[in-house]
Amino acid sequence: MKDQFLLRDDVTFLNHGSFGACPRPVFEEYQRLQRELEAEPVDFLSTRRTLPTRLATARGRLAEFVGADRDEIVFVPNTTTGLNIVAHTLDLHPGDEILTTDHEYGAMDRMWRFICGKTGATIVRRNLPFPLADPEEVVEQVWAGVTRQTRVLFLSHITSPSGVILPIEPLIRRARERGILTVIDGAHGPGQLDLDLHDLGCDVYAGNCHKWLMAPKGAAMLYVRADCQNLIEPLVVSWGWESDRPGPSRFVDEQEWTGTKDVSAWLAVPAALDFFVGHDWTKVRARCRDLMLESRERLLDLTGLPPHCPPDPWLGQMATVPLPAGVDGEALHRRLRFEHGVELPWTSFSGRDWLRFSIQGYNTRDDVDRLITALESELARNHSDKDAGHG
Repeated sequence: MKDQFLLRDDVTFLNHGSFGACPRPVFEEYQRLQRELEAEPVDFLSTRRTLPTRLATARGRLAEFVGADRDEIVFVPNTTTGLNIVAHTLDLHPGDEILTTDHEYGAMDRMWRFICGKTGATIVRRNLPFPLADPEEVVEQVWAGVTRQTRVLFLSHITSPSGVILPIEPLIRRARERGILTVIDGAHGPGQLDLDLHDLGCDVYAGNCHKWLMAPKGAAMLYVRADCQNLIEPLVVSWGWESDRPGPSRFVDEQEWTGTKDVSAWLAVPAALDFFVGHDWTKVRARCRDLMLESRERLLDLTGLPPHCPPDPWLGQMATVPLPAGVDGEALHRRLRFEHGVELPWTSFSGRDWLRFSIQGYNTRDDVDRLITALESELARNHSDKDAGHG
């Protein structure tokens, strides 16, 4: 399916997880919307003309896809922005605790450190058991960090550094029983997982549409359960606050319009949903996972190192493989990209460097073959360099 995407032919792209890739028909709709914006900006952007209705229609389509109500969702540029909206408006005080894990996205670690520096709250970071085996062990390990001061449970649905699907459902249920606010970093959720946010039961879920749902860059969602929306204030105060023309949701009024911006990526989300459904992406996703699992085994055979988890129930379309001790992941990442034309990220956790790779519908076994060939060459080079240094 590579001809459906705009990716360069001279780069083997195994890094969908970082920023996604947009299919041609979705990108064409995005550009059509941008041209419409520039042809008559006032018609397009005026909150007194058609824009609120168009955004509501797009939100409705997305809400149906993720199992939420239309006015429980607002569009945001990215997951980081959505989570910052929530974190900056929580009423936290000295002694309050935010419970999380050691596998969270680095930007979100920084966000919580910043919030705690201003409020006096504390981060309680639980180390996930390693290697991962029984999901119940993870649940108990995280839950053991709950105290009377726990106010927020913050978890990734799919972790960025390790690429694993965390067992968040039982933790969400326990947190709700204790009155703890559940905030989920779902950056990799929409499109890679079958979501039903009402069934999941979390209070807040932020997820990107530009990654696995394949919408244009700048399209993401913030879900806040209806009975929690009174907790959330606007990060940017604009016309939606104390609106002269209030809509059915104060949350939407305050968050949706914060000043002039190109909302074309948001309005193109229905085109991404059409592409997703029209190409039976649930089946494509299953084929991608099969190729991912096969590829992981080949990479583990090459490194001779054990995996950090079994395939089920931990992995979707993204995985990490450990690098041998002494291999500089960052340097290897650069050589793979600029000497071999293979794009994939490196990551670091549990005291080791790892390579993370993603398999999306445009990837083939040939892509993995090129990665294997390049990695064989680089690991041999690293071994040779070490021998020369020892000599």
